[in-house]
Amino acid sequence: MLITTTSGYSYSHKRCVNIVEWFVDEYLSRYNIDINIHHCRLVNRESVYGWVWSVDCDYRPREFDIEIHNQMSVEDYTKTLLHELWHVYQHVKGHLKDKYGKRLWKGVDHSEVDYTDQPWEQQAHKMEEVLFKKYNKSA
Repeated sequence: MLITTTSGYSYSHKRCVNIVEWFVDEYLSRYNIDINIHHCRLVNRESVYGWVWSVDCDYRPREFDIEIHNQMSVEDYTKTLLHELWHVYQHVKGHLKDKYGKRLWKGVDHSEVDYTDQPWEQQAHKMEEVLFKKYNKSA
C-alpha cells in the first residue's frame, strides 16, 4: 500500500503522483510506504534540486519526506524525483542506512565520503537515466 501526499506550489500534482505510483508499483509494491513530497524553491534556499530523508526510523524506514525544486523542466523534474525515489528504494531495501549518526552503505560507514564519491549517489545518478527511459516507455 502506498500513501502519497504532495504540497507546495508551481508543480503538476498529477505528474508527481503518476511518477511515484509507477515507481512504487515497479520497485516497492510489496511494502507499505508513505511518501510526502513538498515542492518549493529549493535551489534558491539550499543549492540542490531535491533530497529525501526517512521520517519514522532508521531501521526499516517506511515513511519518507522528499523536498524537490519546483522550477524545473518536465524532464529534469521527472529525473530528479526518480533519483530521490531511488534513495527511498535504497533505504527500504536496507542498502542505505543512517545509524548512530553514521551513513552506512551496505554495512560500511561512508559518513566522511564526499558527495560525488558516495556510492548511493553514484548509483542513483546512473539509475535516474534508466528509470526515466523506462517510465517514459510505460507512460
